[in-house]
Amino acid sequence: MELELEPLNFPSDQERPCVIAGPCSAETEEQVMTTARQLAAKGCHMFRAGVWKPRTKPGGFEGNGEAALPWMKLVKEETGMLTATEVATPEHVELALKYGIDILWIGARTSANPFAMQSLADSLKGVDVPVLVKNPVNPDLELWIGALQRINQAGIKKLGAIHRGFSSFDKKIYRNLPMWQIPIELHRRIPQLPIICDPSHIGGRRDLIAPLCQQAM
Repeated sequence: MELELEPLNFPSDQERPCVIAGPCSAETEEQVMTTARQLAAKGCHMFRAGVWKPRTKPGGFEGNGEAALPWMKLVKEETGMLTATEVATPEHVELALKYGIDILWIGARTSANPFAMQSLADSLKGVDVPVLVKNPVNPDLELWIGALQRINQAGIKKLGAIHRGFSSFDKKIYRNLPMWQIPIELHRRIPQLPIICDPSHIGGRRDLIAPLCQQAM
């Protein structure tokens, strides 16, 4: 299966692969900047933080929205790290680009909805920005590929996939089951597509991060 792709050219070094890290959500400027400085000192390549947070039920913290975007801009200016955040609507895309976010990612709930994916794809036409698409919450490879195709057909050639695991009623060890056979099959079918592992969402526990990263590599 062919997608029209260009290299992501994400920063890395000789000692280890590209590392993307940061808080789940951008809660305060102090939290964002403190975390960013510590990560930059450790050699992190890209800073990620959720500005808009989709919640399963109403009433939870859904992010600071546009108010958090200047903090992300400050991270880039002070540390030099690239910045990334999740977008779920055309308005999110417009605001993220307005504030100079370097990389956009599309979450698992959004990638499971073809109507939402097409709406995002339409909003990205004519834009040159890397886009990373997380696997859908359910283990459906065709749905994941369809989401990637919609973004690619909008003209986005700097495209990557994020493996963040799959929801399961029976949780066991992992918060989201890795089901490695699915990203492996994605790689077999689209070998030129970069795949990034999200060990935090798969594991849900700090002690699982390192072994999950090793398995992914």
